[in-house]
Amino acid sequence: MNAVVVIFRKDRTGWKDCFALFPELPADEYGHFCTAFQHVGQHCAADYHGCISNSDPAAPAEYADLYEELEKRGYDLSVRQRAMPDMHERRRRLAAEWRALPPVNDPKKSRNQRGCDHHDVS
Repeated sequence: MNAVVVIFRKDRTGWKDCFALFPELPADEYGHFCTAFQHVGQHCAADYHGCISNSDPAAPAEYADLYEELEKRGYDLSVRQRAMPDMHERRRRLAAEWRALPPVNDPKKSRNQRGCDHHDVS
């Protein structure tokens, strides 16, 4: 399995809660939003640029427990400090590939979840 690019950030609020951004993983069918993960709330869609502008980089000691939780979920992580333009393009390309797939017969699964077999999206 290929490593998944992840960027760890922390809220600027008093909580300093860390979250993970996956700039290459689409969270919507057009790839406008990337997938994110946080202890509370788990997987969700995120506006990458909005999250970056409203948060600070997290230090390894700050995101260590989140990193461990993601590894337990089966992620092979490649930690980066920022996303490069080709990462955003890959997210949009993956979303386009998902749109081209036939509809899913399982009502519990969205079309996007078929491409996310490397992590639990429930």
